[in-house]
Amino acid sequence: MKPIILWLRRDLRLSDNPALDWAVGQGRPVIPVYVLDEVVETWGAAPAWRLGLGLEVFADALAEAGSRLTLRRGKALDVLRALVEETGADTVVWNRLYVADERARDTEVKEKLRDDGLTARSFHAHVLFEPWTVETGSGGFYKVYTPFWKSVRDREVPAALTAPSKIEAPEHWPESDALDDWALGRAMRRGAAVVADHLHVGEAAAQTRLGTFIAHRIDAYDDARDMLAEDGTSGLSENLTYGEISARSCWHAGQRAMADGKKGAETFLKEIVWRDFAHHLAYHTPELLTENWKSEWDAFPWRGDGERAEAWRRGMTGLDVVDAAMREVYVTGRMHNRARMLVGSYLTKHLMTDWQVGRDWFADVLVDWDPASNAMGWQWVAGSGPDASPFFRIFNPETQAGKFDPEGAYRDRWLGDESFFAAIPKSWDMDAETTRPEEPIVGLSEGRERALAAYKQRDVG
Repeated sequence: MKPIILWLRRDLRLSDNPALDWAVGQGRPVIPVYVLDEVVETWGAAPAWRLGLGLEVFADALAEAGSRLTLRRGKALDVLRALVEETGADTVVWNRLYVADERARDTEVKEKLRDDGLTARSFHAHVLFEPWTVETGSGGFYKVYTPFWKSVRDREVPAALTAPSKIEAPEHWPESDALDDWALGRAMRRGAAVVADHLHVGEAAAQTRLGTFIAHRIDAYDDARDMLAEDGTSGLSENLTYGEISARSCWHAGQRAMADGKKGAETFLKEIVWRDFAHHLAYHTPELLTENWKSEWDAFPWRGDGERAEAWRRGMTGLDVVDAAMREVYVTGRMHNRARMLVGSYLTKHLMTDWQVGRDWFADVLVDWDPASNAMGWQWVAGSGPDASPFFRIFNPETQAGKFDPEGAYRDRWLGDESFFAAIPKSWDMDAETTRPEEPIVGLSEGRERALAAYKQRDVG
């Protein structure tokens, strides 16, 4: 009856949690633990703060099942070894992740724990299809989304696992850090109180969100998901990021909706698989997260960080839809997906700024930050990544706003929302800077022509 340590990461849920399900199935005590480790310590302001909220809610869910959440801080291997020594556990289990720093950490932990004579097991939980299970006809990995989608769309996805009603407790619980002592929200400062009103934290909230979307919005999803002022998306990226709901649960809900004749269901399923594709590429080409996926773009004359990038971050470019989108993220912690493409295109093409500047900023301010999806999205819009639009296809923000915000409701909402100035997640003094420039800092025609000239001169793409 030695206890089993359940090492939690991006899987803060009771239902469809394979590592938890296996541990409970052994009939032995289970000690759930979250480690603020060498990977998590690198997270930006908003993701770290949102993690803390998720841990608080998940601790309550564990308590209802007769368990508790143990919190520890330090290098993952050292913490887990210490817990084994303290508790007498002989088994450590967790759910697999696929980004390079997570994989390196997990590989070391598994190898070292097994060297110690312990049982160390990992399980499939974070994506629908693990990266090494999806291969092209020649045995390689997919580099383009559409063939990837076609290869998996008819695959069987196992049913989601039910939540355990009871988790066996150990005779003695190990000591735990206090969540407040971690101060995960310290970098949010004024922003925390504002953004908190727009969050849906925890497994119950995620399930409600999915149910509402399937019942009321998925039928119109094809068109509504691009309309900036409409609540036309599922909003589940926040919950998927921390594993408060599984991709498998979303997939089966989408499949049922498609069987019911809901018109937008297949598009929703494609979006779930798009997330899988990001992790597929991050696994097979880890450079996706840190450098140009297409090496010929290394010679492109990207600008580094500077005044124009700072104006972009502050929502002070003078372009209404770009500035509205940047202000949306300060108030809500999220940004409409269509708007993400527009602000990304403006930064990388009109402002000729390195996509990594945008990647880093999103990693700091988005509560739904996912390292694989964030990097792939930025490289896609910049033109340097896989499955990317050619660089010369440059979004015109004004044209896009006319199409996807025809009444100007999105722009009016965020440009007129004074809570923007109270929601900065850094300690910047922005209150005095309330007047946007009357003209764009870089005009659309000017920026487009300069970007195209650089593109042609460098002969990339």
